[in-house]
Amino acid sequence: MALVPGSFAAFHGYRDEMKGSRREVIMFAVPSLIGGVIGALFVNRVGDRAFAKAVPWLIFTATALFAVQPLVRKWIEKAGPSNPARRAPFTIAFQLLVAVYGGFFGAGMGILMLAALGFLGVRGIHRMNGVKNFAAVCINGVASITFIVLGRVVWTHAAVMAVGAIAGGIGGAGVAKRVGEANVRRLVMAIGVAIGVLMLVRGRA
Repeated sequence: MALVPGSFAAFHGYRDEMKGSRREVIMFAVPSLIGGVIGALFVNRVGDRAFAKAVPWLIFTATALFAVQPLVRKWIEKAGPSNPARRAPFTIAFQLLVAVYGGFFGAGMGILMLAALGFLGVRGIHRMNGVKNFAAVCINGVASITFIVLGRVVWTHAAVMAVGAIAGGIGGAGVAKRVGEANVRRLVMAIGVAIGVLMLVRGRA
């Protein structure tokens, strides 16, 4: 619940950079909506104790994918089909898995979506962030609705966290555009590693 307004605020912050991204928005919206519901239902049924043990390694993998994404994209452009539309089915299937994970747990799903957009051939970190944040609205939105129906939301906690999420979403988009694409990429990788290490340490504590 707290992430929905924050994701929407961040998406709104990148609205100018998303011109010409209609195809990617539609391509990511459908699997995001479906996967978000599946993930929320899954976590309600089995809980996240066992799954949480795998989360640090998923985040490390996602960060590594994002780090090598420019090199892999160049390789795909040389060796693979020149038409990015031919990669669309694989990207949609991957996004469905990301959305299920997002509805279940969600940590690091943004990095996974950035990697998917890179493999699809989308250029520009700010444009990628805009599509990613839109997909996050879809995933978190339908997952939140599912949790509301299931009676799992603690509204006081969600309200306090939503305020911080909105502030971060608005401020983060502005900061990213000022510091430049290269610095944003370095920051994303550093945050991914830091989150993975932190969760790994907490899991062993």
